[in-house]
Amino acid sequence: MVTDDLGFTPAELRKLRRLKDPYGIQCFLNDLPYHLADTAWSPRRVLHENTAHCFEGAIFAAAALRANGYPPLIVDFEAEHDTDHVIAVYRVKGHWGAIAKSNYTACRYREPVYRSLRELAMSYFDTYFNLRRQRTMRTFSRPVNLKRFDDQRWMTTEKPIWFIIYYLLEIHHYRLLSRAMIKRLHHVDERTFKAETLGKAYKKIASE
Repeated sequence: MVTDDLGFTPAELRKLRRLKDPYGIQCFLNDLPYHLADTAWSPRRVLHENTAHCFEGAIFAAAALRANGYPPLIVDFEAEHDTDHVIAVYRVKGHWGAIAKSNYTACRYREPVYRSLRELAMSYFDTYFNLRRQRTMRTFSRPVNLKRFDDQRWMTTEKPIWFIIYYLLEIHHYRLLSRAMIKRLHHVDERTFKAETLGKAYKKIASE
């Protein structure tokens, strides 16, 4: 048996609604192990597998937001010499906040205190860096309402949802930095690097 609106079973929907609000959703994501597999699981698969990476965490958060009365919105950050980061976003009294799953300490939750999406995006800039300690964030997208993918059952399909990733690659992104700013950027210091990579998951290299 599935619900008429979201496609989840009653048990799945109860799990999502027990999270109650954006912070509850973030706490749930924080408790999930971070995995590094090249997957694109739907929120249903995340519930069943009990693990997620950045993209899957954002998509799960968007579905959980929807189950609790918010629009299912995500924003994509593009980076140079680094991977993109996807966040779920929400608004409270006109101010933006975010929910995210990340392998880095501070690229996760944001309280709804940001007056614009650019302001919200810039809050991630200083701690968005690669293992060479280069600050890599460059652009952010407009919010994408995932309702546009309802006919592809993005919340409950057992198939990979690469179609959302492909869409994010196509849409317009807004630049955060000028070329002159990029040239003046410094590498992340040792203390910040250690703090942000605390508990970071690394890919295991198979022994020969």
